[in-house]
Amino acid sequence: MPLQSKMIVYVAIAGVLAMMGGIFYYGSLDNVHLNQIEVQLTSVELIDVNTIDNQASFDVTFLVKNPSEKTLTVSLIKYQLYGDEKLLGSGLYSTVDVMMHGRAAFFPNVEIPLKNIFVLSKSEVSAEIYQSAIENKINSFSAEGVITTESTWSLIEKEFKTGF
Repeated sequence: MPLQSKMIVYVAIAGVLAMMGGIFYYGSLDNVHLNQIEVQLTSVELIDVNTIDNQASFDVTFLVKNPSEKTLTVSLIKYQLYGDEKLLGSGLYSTVDVMMHGRAAFFPNVEIPLKNIFVLSKSEVSAEIYQSAIENKINSFSAEGVITTESTWSLIEKEFKTGF
């Protein structure tokens, strides 16, 4: 192979690597905006008590705010729910199986409530906590976890802690 052909191959490889580096850099510019996401637990409401399986279902609502200048989506919220500072269990809001353009779009300066069903099993908590939960005697709820936000070019996970 002549020297000129080898140089063209080397220049092409260097060009492709430079282009990949540029795409990575451009994609990371969104991380600052994605980190601005705010999560607030707004309500936990009892919706059903299954006495046969000893489980209670709660409607958990998070208010997610986008104070940034970029449009983003939320693909995942993994959280642990506490009632009167006692762990009730873990929950998961997920739209991972939905393509990005099918998810709720968080436009700049928009807040959207995201609802999730949380199932409390009597076997996973003490009888006292379970009874308080199904009788609506829990005074305060809190949640802590990780929210995953995405833009067209980037994805980040951010920890949160919230309560009411």
